[in-house]
Amino acid sequence: MPVKIRLARRGKKGYAFYHIVAADSRAPRDGKFIEKLGIYNPNTNPATIDLSFERALDWLQKGAQPTDTCRAILSQQGVMYRKHLLGGVAKGAFSEEEAQSRFEKWMQEKASKIEAKGQKLESAKASAEKARMAGEIKVKEERAKAIAAKRVAATAVDEEVEESTEVAGEAEESAEVAEEAVETIAEPEVAPAVEEAPAIEEAPVEPAQEEEKAAE
Repeated sequence: MPVKIRLARRGKKGYAFYHIVAADSRAPRDGKFIEKLGIYNPNTNPATIDLSFERALDWLQKGAQPTDTCRAILSQQGVMYRKHLLGGVAKGAFSEEEAQSRFEKWMQEKASKIEAKGQKLESAKASAEKARMAGEIKVKEERAKAIAAKRVAATAVDEEVEESTEVAGEAEESAEVAEEAVETIAEPEVAPAVEEAPAIEEAPVEPAQEEEKAAE
């Protein structure tokens, strides 16, 4: 029975993860499998891989063929390199101790690379967070300046309105004073009427005086 080491899809739409399984090559992709070898989750950074190293190596030695994706995963975990070293031991190219020493050295280098990558990711994350905070602070400062400018403008408008009101009040008072002055000029005080002197009554003229006046 040809066996393949492949991925079986799990999870939900938009957040899929995979089981690494040994299955009959004729079985459906997500169907029955012989043995579960691990989990591969590409949704994290870096991707999360939980693999049973010895079981995966055992299946490779039995002739199981990994798919391209699984080969990359097994290579990244050192399974493929371990299989290569064991093949060299079987051929007599080097001893088991030499193979173990080479593998441990490779694993140390791999761990150093993974650690360096993790530090780089953390540094990039910290830089991005710092930039985000700086951007937020800048936005807050700009908003504060805009609010302060609005308040200054509103205060200036209020002072201008108050000043205009005072000027209008003074103008109104001046107008009232001028109106009173005009009324005073237009309507002069009338002097009290002078009492007429009593008419002088003429004395009665005697007849003789009348004749004299006529002779004249």
